[in-house]
Formats: sequence, structure tokens, C-alpha cells
Amino acid sequence: MTSALNRAATEADLPAIARTYAHYVHETYATFDLEPPSTETWHARWEAAQRSGHPWLVAEVDGAVVGYATTSRHRPKPAYDTTAEATIYLDPSVTGQGLGRPLYGATLREAADRFHMVVAGIALPNEPSVALHEALGFTLVGTFAEVGHKLGAWRDVGWWQLRL
Repeated sequence: MTSALNRAATEADLPAIARTYAHYVHETYATFDLEPPSTETWHARWEAAQRSGHPWLVAEVDGAVVGYATTSRHRPKPAYDTTAEATIYLDPSVTGQGLGRPLYGATLREAADRFHMVVAGIALPNEPSVALHEALGFTLVGTFAEVGHKLGAWRDVGWWQLRL
């Protein structure tokens, strides 16, 4: 297991976050983005999180950012303001090394100060992500069949939730 420092993300971490996410955009169906977000989009997301109390944490190994976990607004209607959507992405060079659970756990602990519920959508199949979410206490609440088309196939999305 690789040892990592988990800390709050800073604006200086955004290029590493963008590189990590771009891998998943281009190579996997873990995200349904077809093109990586622009630098401006990453800055806007980070600034919105700072204003709204959504945690953004990074995992750092030997001074390099190798993953991030965040929460964001679940839906734009005010009644959803105490529900957050959580996500985590690790650089492919460190997946399976035990970095995800502590990083995501720290993010969820921070989110618990502001939010009542956290939800996560997982494009299926994705056993490592399902295992991570369930190890942290998330429960499956349903699956939307064939709601996305990426990498030449229809993709299902399972939805998990965790009461904080």
C-alpha cells in the first residue's frame, strides 16, 4: 500500500486534477464526459465549491497529486441543498493501492458538517468503485438502464446513497 497525504485541494492542484480526470474521459466509461473540461471549467467548479462548502480533497504521494475526491451540488432546486453528489478519481498508476478509501472517507467526513445525504452514480460494471462505496457505507438504491452511450456501448448507472 502506498502512503499518501490527504489534504484540501488548492487552485494550484487543478492541472493535476484535470490530467487525472482526462484519462477517465478518454479511456473509460467511468464518466460520461466525451471531452475533458476546459481549464476555465475546472476553475469555475473549484471556485463554486469554495463558495458553497463542498469539500475538494487531493491525495498526494511524494509531492505529486495522484487523486482527488469532491462533492458537488446534486440538483439545482433548493430542496436538494442538503444533498451532495460525491466523486473520486485516482491516477491510474495508483489504483488498487489503498489510497481511495482514506481519501474518500476524509471527503465524506468533511461533507458531514454541511450535508445530510450524499449520493454517487457509478457507470456499470465497475466492481472496484462499487466495493469502495459499499465499504464506506453507501447502499444501492437503484439502477438506470442504458442511460449513457460511451465507447461503443450503452451504459447503466447505479445510484448509491449514504446518510451522513
